[in-house]
Amino acid sequence: MWAEEDDSYSYEAPCLESYAQPQEWKCYTMYHGTTKERAESIKRCGFKQSPDGMLGQGVYVSRDFNKASRYPLNRPDKERRVLKLRVNVGKVKKIDCQRHPMQKTWHDHGYDTAWVPPGCGMVSSGLEEDCIWDPNRIKVMEVMKPKNESSPQMPEFGYAAYRY
Repeated sequence: MWAEEDDSYSYEAPCLESYAQPQEWKCYTMYHGTTKERAESIKRCGFKQSPDGMLGQGVYVSRDFNKASRYPLNRPDKERRVLKLRVNVGKVKKIDCQRHPMQKTWHDHGYDTAWVPPGCGMVSSGLEEDCIWDPNRIKVMEVMKPKNESSPQMPEFGYAAYRY
């Protein structure tokens, strides 16, 4: 699945603007918001699919750091972490409206990633979101503190990457 399986994980994937549709089979920088404890678990054991959600089963990520910084909702900033990821998107399906015919079945049709573009009415925040079916398409590059008004974006650990 990874074109560069040479154990060199210093590669910095491009961060595609959230309004641009991801190109199939490319790697991109994306983010996932979680708790400090869950971030440690993900580093040790890797991601696990959410059993359900707006796009069905998968791992939910975004190219928008600020969006990821909000998660998990209703938790104080000091308990939150943002994982900076390198994601191989594989085959991508654009889901741009509620009740889309493949909203929760995109993977059954051969797609690896479902992409919700910003401003399409699918997400209340109006921000971009992606759902990755196979957690093995995701590599954690860095654990960061969330961005808020009082603290700048700061890496918490200096690891270049993790391999799961």
